[in-house]
Amino acid sequence: MIISVLNQKGGVGKTTLSVNVAASLAASGERVLLIDADPQGSALDWASARQESPLFSVVGLPRATLHKEIGNFTKDYDHIIIDGPPRVTDLARSAIMAADLVLIPVQPSPYDVWAAEEVVTLIHEARIYKETLKSVFVVNRRIVNTAIGRDVGEALAAYETPVLKSTISQRVVFAEAAGVGKAVFELDKDSSAAKELDALVKEILEQ
Repeated sequence: MIISVLNQKGGVGKTTLSVNVAASLAASGERVLLIDADPQGSALDWASARQESPLFSVVGLPRATLHKEIGNFTKDYDHIIIDGPPRVTDLARSAIMAADLVLIPVQPSPYDVWAAEEVVTLIHEARIYKETLKSVFVVNRRIVNTAIGRDVGEALAAYETPVLKSTISQRVVFAEAAGVGKAVFELDKDSSAAKELDALVKEILEQ
């Protein structure tokens, strides 16, 4: 499966989600490639901070021809995760066209819900050429035990795009793991963060 993680709004935790989903899939024995399609190169920075042997391959490909080049990688990997660019550009369109599933991380804030409309529109446009394209929202960086984390799911219901039941909470362990190029389960496999990610990856695969 090719999964593009996309939202044109910055700060939604796109790269954190990309590396941890890739790591979770790799830990289950799958051959995983993470393509950093963000010109900022955050996923490549994460990989270079790592001192242990890699969990999965990471390559930088911030090009608007990504959807044409993705076929060069599909035979060597079971899953490809694309960490998409932060703005609506030709690069974002290419990342959508390359995908089987577009994962749209949304923070629990009204601004994020409103901003989601642009990427949803792009996905609708892409379906003209790729009818099988799927997309889902995931509530990311949810503040634990707050109503706003629940309310955002209801607000997103205004779009036709499904909202995954699994949510990812805002936790310090994500930043701690990123700083040393690790996935959260490598710091603590029994942590709430690791369990939330496992549930998310299981739900993604069911798509």
